Amino acid sequence: MIHADLIVIYTDRLDACHAFYSGLGLTFERERHGAGPVHFAATLGTTVIELYPAGDQPPTGRLRLGLTLQAGPGRAPGHHTLTDPDGRTVALTVVAQA
Repeated sequence: MIHADLIVIYTDRLDACHAFYSGLGLTFERERHGAGPVHFAATLGTTVIELYPAGDQPPTGRLRLGLTLQAGPGRAPGHHTLTDPDGRTVALTVVAQA
């Protein structure tokens, strides 16, 4: 069995992406490993999503990220397609709270 346990998004707009994904309900921790760059990490079940500054490398290009979230303020149940600050597609499935 294979499952995704890490998704890293490299961006030139770290603060904007952090705000965007936080606005979807992800809870990020600010991290820094040794002399590496400051970045943000959120855990979804057994999967970690990290937002890293692109630095001298190109940002993560084309990507379609699918997330399922519970309905809440500003999130109506249904299927929604959003675009993050770098132009990546985020497909949301918002489900009613149980």
